[in-house]
Amino acid sequence: MNKKNLQKKILTGLTALCLSLPISYAPSAPPAAEASTASIIGAVISGAAAHSQLSSTINKYNNTEPGRQELFAQMKQQYGVNGDAYLNEQLTRIMTNLTRGIGATDSSIYQKPYNYFINNEQSFNAFCTLGHNLSVNTGLYKVLKNEDEIAVVLAHEMGHGQKDHPAKGARQSLNMQILGAATGSQVGVIMATVINNRHITKPMEREADALAFDYISHAGYNPGACAAVWQRVMDLSKSQPSSFEQFLSDHPANDDRRDAYAKKLNQYSNGHVTNNDGVVKVNTKVFCTPAAAGGMSAKERAYFVMGNLAAAYHNGHNNQNAYTNGNTVMLGQQPIITCTTGDESASTLADRLNKIK
Repeated sequence: MNKKNLQKKILTGLTALCLSLPISYAPSAPPAAEASTASIIGAVISGAAAHSQLSSTINKYNNTEPGRQELFAQMKQQYGVNGDAYLNEQLTRIMTNLTRGIGATDSSIYQKPYNYFINNEQSFNAFCTLGHNLSVNTGLYKVLKNEDEIAVVLAHEMGHGQKDHPAKGARQSLNMQILGAATGSQVGVIMATVINNRHITKPMEREADALAFDYISHAGYNPGACAAVWQRVMDLSKSQPSSFEQFLSDHPANDDRRDAYAKKLNQYSNGHVTNNDGVVKVNTKVFCTPAAAGGMSAKERAYFVMGNLAAAYHNGHNNQNAYTNGNTVMLGQQPIITCTTGDESASTLADRLNKIK
């Protein structure tokens, strides 16, 4: 098989693996992906030459501009493009904010800007593959309505991209095996079987989670959204279990991710703020127990309040007095909570915060 045809087959396979990436809540792979060993033996080429070709191909689609754009175009063709004006405007705004936030500590992002689009897949997922090519499933917007939470998901994917996890994982998974004898469609099925949910490891997931917190904080989003998004997934998975089929073999559990973020929030606040089952405390004293509101459960909303308080302490706003601005409790220039039905009044909470802060 000549080099050009082999590269084409690998590109087909690389595109086929995309939806298995980072926060995989997509439905299980169809039966067609379960290829037997006997059926793929003839499609595997081994040896140093094949390994060299794989490395060359991955480098092309990961690091060269023509290769990045070629893979991006094939992703769009394969998964379709959602042209919803509001969602695309929001996506551009989030990606712009996150790029600026990442660039504050990692200028390499400007050397390989992200390509991104919303695809037509209906499962809850987003993914970043080779070449900083990123896509969001339409189905993600059925679950997440809050821009800060959507930004957390994208920041996680960009964490994978910044650490080159897709390329590292692909090399580790395929290593000496290159598929050559099968047809293009067969190669896609086999490649997805070989790579699916094995090339992004749990340590990579945890690294991307940790980076997402930093990216969100630098981009001006509520850092509490990092924990809130996983609380939301946990809340909704009770009533919609089929929509959240998690591949636990490759991803930390939802409650572990939420709790890890809650710990980071406490550290971000210099130890001043905690959240115990929806009860937000400042300096170990109860500040408030937010009510469910705005489509959020009480526990999900509590992480947003915790995030605002953590940001206030991190940025020194706690040195100023709490006060009210309409129904919103302010601490210096930092909004803490906008009170609604079921909450205590803003004036009551502001007075309490001044006593315990």
